[in-house]
Amino acid sequence: MTRLISALALLLGLQFGACIPTVQAANYPSQPLQRAVAITFDDLPFVSGNRKYSELRELSAQLLRQINTDAVPAVGFVNESKLYVSCELDTQGVAILEDWLAMGLELGNHTYSHASLNQLPFANFTQDVIRGETVTKRLMAEHGRPLRYFRHPFLHVGKDTHTRAAFEEFLSDRGYTVAPVTINSGEWVFAAAYDKAALQGDEAVMRRVADAYVPYMEQVFKSAELQSFDLFGYEIKQVLLLHANALNAAHFADLVAMIKRRGYTFITLEAALQDRAYLSPNTYAGTEGLSWLDQWARTFGLRPRQKGEVPLFVRQLAGRAAYLGY
Repeated sequence: MTRLISALALLLGLQFGACIPTVQAANYPSQPLQRAVAITFDDLPFVSGNRKYSELRELSAQLLRQINTDAVPAVGFVNESKLYVSCELDTQGVAILEDWLAMGLELGNHTYSHASLNQLPFANFTQDVIRGETVTKRLMAEHGRPLRYFRHPFLHVGKDTHTRAAFEEFLSDRGYTVAPVTINSGEWVFAAAYDKAALQGDEAVMRRVADAYVPYMEQVFKSAELQSFDLFGYEIKQVLLLHANALNAAHFADLVAMIKRRGYTFITLEAALQDRAYLSPNTYAGTEGLSWLDQWARTFGLRPRQKGEVPLFVRQLAGRAAYLGY
């Protein structure tokens, strides 16, 4: 491991014009001086969980109040297909996006239909990206801001290096910056289980799922912290992937409390991407949807670290959703 970090340090030193100190994994600091994370939410305007739009706006407002209370500079990634009901643009869905912008938050493109780059023909997928910016770009422009971030659905970056490179060139030509993810989790499985319990009116099970959620996420954070140290010799500025869902609407404050307890400050996605780690070589291509930490690990010839395990009762309650991805 020390040899790997030394080689990587030399590579990055050549790239950035300065050497990075090599550190043995055994010297991992128990309390790093600085931790920072950018918070991002996918699948806006909201993950429905079989709820009506009127209810979704109330849940979104609940989530936004918690984001605002903790001054979290979040980015929300939009699937514009969710803005349409019976082929008509729904005002409630657009209103949710306007609520995000009114709070000073940012919106990004998550494709129109949440399609996979690994499954659609390349031309069809790029059209889905273009179609997915129609309303979002207009709303951002009305607030004097460009639409600048793109998030890959399922974190599928391309089955082969040619597709990955071609798609990244397409995004660059349209003025997009890829929004990476370093802290990836099975959060959507908890959310699916929570929604199912809510649909059944089972508040006891909803509490049980919620009680397991934050401890699970803390294990995921620990794994990302250790993996960033393995790869770079320091804790990088992290990017967390969450979803706009009922679970986070009810318990985002609990998640924030855990993140703060671990010594994090909340930063913009733009600030996170200033970390030199994001300039590191990343040649991963394949069928798996991996975090950037896992992609870098594959690039450097390492196995990704094990993350927290979603409890069996949560996976069983979520059912098919536990295997569908996000």
